[in-house]
Amino acid sequence: MLSSQLCAAKPAVCILLIVMAQVAGQEDGEKTTALKDLLSRIDLDELMKKDEPPFTFPKTLEEFEYAFNEHGQLRHTKTGEPFIFNAREDLHRWNQKRYEALGEIVTQYVYELLEKKCNMTKTILPVDATLDEPSSFIYLSPKALSNPAKLLVLIQGSGVVRAGQWARRLIINQDLDSGTQIPFITRAMEEGYSVIVLNPNENYLEVEKSPESTLPSPTEPSDEPVEKKERKDDKEGKKRREFYEKYRNPQKETETERIPIRENGSSEEHVLYVWDHFVAKAAAKHVFIVAHSYGGLSFVELMNHREAEVRNKVCAVALTDSAHSMWLQETSKSTQDWMQQHCCNWVSSPEPLDTPLDSMLPDCPRVSAGTERHELTSWMSFDSIFRFFGEVVEAKEDEEAEETSNTVTTRSSSLKSKHQDL
Repeated sequence: MLSSQLCAAKPAVCILLIVMAQVAGQEDGEKTTALKDLLSRIDLDELMKKDEPPFTFPKTLEEFEYAFNEHGQLRHTKTGEPFIFNAREDLHRWNQKRYEALGEIVTQYVYELLEKKCNMTKTILPVDATLDEPSSFIYLSPKALSNPAKLLVLIQGSGVVRAGQWARRLIINQDLDSGTQIPFITRAMEEGYSVIVLNPNENYLEVEKSPESTLPSPTEPSDEPVEKKERKDDKEGKKRREFYEKYRNPQKETETERIPIRENGSSEEHVLYVWDHFVAKAAAKHVFIVAHSYGGLSFVELMNHREAEVRNKVCAVALTDSAHSMWLQETSKSTQDWMQQHCCNWVSSPEPLDTPLDSMLPDCPRVSAGTERHELTSWMSFDSIFRFFGEVVEAKEDEEAEETSNTVTTRSSSLKSKHQDL
């Protein structure tokens, strides 16, 4: 009775029970050998695909029957419930594919918010891209390159997140404020910043492999006669197919290959490219950067390649749970000194927000982000980051005012001295 119930629920379990029954009457040594032989012929991955629904999913939020409410939370339009990952029990692969399909829709939704809510413009990369080559893009606020005052550059971490996102998981399971960069963009614009939103994970174009590229590679020649080898292969293949063919219902996923985007084939390349073609040419007197996770590593690589330019143009950098390593990335002593003076890293920690934390290696100051969740560190340190930037701007303005005052005083003293001489 139990066996029949297991077979009904789990086809793979049923097959294993059949295998065990087949070897039950044999001696121990023979049992072990027979069991190993039979199990070696079973492709468990294929068996687990038994009765798996097709990978066809809705193309819009409306078709998914989900929508973002007034609080920016994703909710089912009929039940009002949050997103449920395990829509079908015991079908993890299908549930994951469904989640990824929803994630792609969310990505497009965030792009729409950047363009419509934040009034940002999509700019294609490379800047001289032809119509027939892979390309990426970033987002620029109005007058991003001509604003003489302040410029904010946003760099997210690695993974599936695209322009405008900190964490897809937060967007789907929590809300738009915590998972997107939109609060940073709107706050920055209110405070007179222009904004550039990077897209460091859009590194390649994925295309279906041609039949030629999927052909098996030639194998080493064998001393075994060709005819004998072919008969042996056919026999083994037939046995394997006969054993589990009736239990399998696999969905073959399309084999693809990746064509890298010119000069943007990695996060590090992308950050360097955007610096050279946009940030370095911007008119802003004060440039500020927020970099999360792997984005921090990409910023340090930028320092390694453009140290003098960064030191001259960037006022402050806010890192959130940065993945950089001064030692592994072989940063110079001057870079380390500059980062200690101009950077702050809000890291995941159980300590209250902004609590100073010790660093075991020479690094920039580290403070608590007020959360132990890596993906939440940017959102939790939101107010602290803008306060940090504000203090830097204020200090810069005081410094400039003092320099102006000293210049005026020096000029006045010089004129007075000349008057006395006359």
